[in-house]
Amino acid sequence: MDNIEVSIIMGIYNCAKYLDESINSILNQTYKKWELIMCDDGSIDETYRIAKSYEEKYKNKIIVLKNEKNMGLNYTLNKCLELARGKYIARQDGDDISESDRIEKEVNFLNNNFQYALVSTNMSYFDDNGIWGHSNSKEIPSKNDFIKGSPFCHAPCMIRKKVLSEVGRYTVDSKLLRVEDYHLWFKIYAKGYVGYNIQEPLYKMRDDNDAYIRRNWKNRINEARVRFIGYKMLKLPIYSYIYCLRPIVLFFLPSKLYLVLHKKNKKEESKDEKI
Repeated sequence: MDNIEVSIIMGIYNCAKYLDESINSILNQTYKKWELIMCDDGSIDETYRIAKSYEEKYKNKIIVLKNEKNMGLNYTLNKCLELARGKYIARQDGDDISESDRIEKEVNFLNNNFQYALVSTNMSYFDDNGIWGHSNSKEIPSKNDFIKGSPFCHAPCMIRKKVLSEVGRYTVDSKLLRVEDYHLWFKIYAKGYVGYNIQEPLYKMRDDNDAYIRRNWKNRINEARVRFIGYKMLKLPIYSYIYCLRPIVLFFLPSKLYLVLHKKNKKEESKDEKI
C-alpha cells in the first residue's frame, strides 16, 4: 500500500447485482495511486462475499470491513475513514460507475487549485435501459446555492482529508441518514471553505425505480431538518427557510408523478448543459 494518495471509500449494502461493475470501474482508472476501502453495512445478499473476493485478489489495493448490523452510511463511511491513508478522500457507491479518468482529473484539479476543499463532477443518470439524463451542477457554488438543495453530488466527490478531519468527518446521527452529504457540505462551507464542480459527467449514477423507494417519510423529514440546521449554520436569509418544506411536499406526490417529474427535471438539466 505504498504511494497511496487517494483513499476511495465505499459503503456497500445489498448491491451484489452491480458491485462487480462498480469495483472494476475503479480498477480500470488511469490514475493508480489509490486504495479502495469498502465496508459492508449488514447486507443479506452476496455483497460481502463479492467484496472479499476482490480483497483476496488485490491485497495491496483493497480493504473490506464489515458492520455486524446495518448502521447507516454516515457511520459506515467514518469506519472506512479510520483506515484511510490518502491525502484525498474519494467516494463511490456500490451500484455506480466511475469513468476511467475520473480520479485522475479530480486529483489534478485539487493538486493545482489549493483554494478548493473539495471537487465533484457532473453525472450521467442511468437505469437498465441505459443513460437517460445528466446533472448540471453549478461550477463554483456559493452559500446561497445551498437553499434549493445540495450543490454537490456526493458519490463522485473528492475531498481533502485534512478538511474532513477539521469538520469532524460525517456526523453520525440517525436524523441525518440519506442526507449526511448535504450536512457535510454545510459544515465545510461554515468553516469558510468552498468547492468546485467539474463541468463534465465523469460518473454514472444508477437512478431507477428502486431509488425512489429509498425516499421514504423518515428520509424526507431528515432532509427538512438538515436544511433548517444548515441554513442557520450559513446564516442564510429568512426567506430561504420556506424551502425546508420542499422534501415534505415531494413526499406527498403520487409515486408515478414524482418519477415523471424527476426524470423530466434531469432531462431538462441535460438540455441546459448542451446550450
